[in-house]
Amino acid sequence: MTNTARQQSRGSFNKWGPWALLGVSVVAAAMSARVTGMDRTGMTAAAVLVPAAVVLQGCWAWVRRRRPGPSRTGVCLYALRWAIGFLLTWANPFFAFYAVTGYYTAGLDLPRRLVLPGLFLTAVTMSGSEIGGWPPHGLLLWLGFLLVLAVNMGMVSVFTRYAQQEQEHAVVQADTIGELERTNAALQQALDENAALHAQLLVQAREAGVADERRRLAAEIHDTIAQGLTGIIAQLQVVANAPDLATARTHLERASALARHSLGEARRSVHNLAPVELAAAGLPEALEKTVAEWGERTGARAEFTVTGTAEPLHEEISATLLRIAQEALSNAARHARASRLGLTLSFMGEEVSLDIRDDGTGFDPAAVPARTRAGGFGLAGMRARAERIAGTLTVESEPGHGTAVSARVPLVRDDH
Repeated sequence: MTNTARQQSRGSFNKWGPWALLGVSVVAAAMSARVTGMDRTGMTAAAVLVPAAVVLQGCWAWVRRRRPGPSRTGVCLYALRWAIGFLLTWANPFFAFYAVTGYYTAGLDLPRRLVLPGLFLTAVTMSGSEIGGWPPHGLLLWLGFLLVLAVNMGMVSVFTRYAQQEQEHAVVQADTIGELERTNAALQQALDENAALHAQLLVQAREAGVADERRRLAAEIHDTIAQGLTGIIAQLQVVANAPDLATARTHLERASALARHSLGEARRSVHNLAPVELAAAGLPEALEKTVAEWGERTGARAEFTVTGTAEPLHEEISATLLRIAQEALSNAARHARASRLGLTLSFMGEEVSLDIRDDGTGFDPAAVPARTRAGGFGLAGMRARAERIAGTLTVESEPGHGTAVSARVPLVRDDH
């Protein structure tokens, strides 16, 4: 039975039980009047005390509704009811059915320090009725009374202790339930906050992904289409100043090839495919071709070298290194005015290194802005590309002493 069910059952008994027990006592006493030898005095006492018990019970119910719990009024009512029960039991032992109510109401009416004395008084009344009625006649009945009283008090002590344990358990259980409710409320609040934070992180991740993709596409366009258009413009400028038709035709063919190449890069960027140079060849072959074409366009001496054992690289690693090389070559063509350039691809165990060195005019790396006024990405874009795949990029240059660009990235092999 749950605590709620126990409380409801106890409340029902406290409300109707005393009335029922009083009624049973009256009927039993009336039926046993001749057997117990109830005299006229006893009958008169019963006739007076039973209505008094009825009035007292009504007062008790009224007080309990207005002021539940132990009080001075409750102590007085308990004492009066015990006195009425004791006198009725003296008149007829069967009134013990009514007197037993004291066992159940002691905890309701009496303060904690008076509960045991109140139970003792009720036990005295009950023990007297159990030996045949008050007063005991003779030594033997008095001994019997004391023995029955001891048994009653023993049982009262046991049941009182059990009731206290039940009450303490109920208090602990109520505290536990309250703590669980508070914990559940805190947990629900944490879950709500976590859900809100998760939603916020999703939004931030989406925004970061969009921003990163924009930067990637911007760098991609800069490294491909913009560089191709720059090359086309340079070739057309040569055509405009060409001394003869053959020279003009040669540069026009180079401009046309650059235009077709840029168109392929534009289509690849739209479809987010690998660079055109890597579509049918590995990174070493793509770099060798890129360096050769650069040397042919600029007229500078360009060399490409591979060191270590070449391995097939993941497409993202290959694309990143190729774009860094293209940007470095574009910078060398536009700004360095180099006559000689060397590009080395090195496979070094768990790393891949790309080194580009030229003998151009050089510059002060600390004086280079993050982005040029023309909107290019330059060194910052190259460094961002390397860092995106957990790599690094270093630049060594000095005015009049050329430039060295070195990119080192993890060697991630192609799984295909």
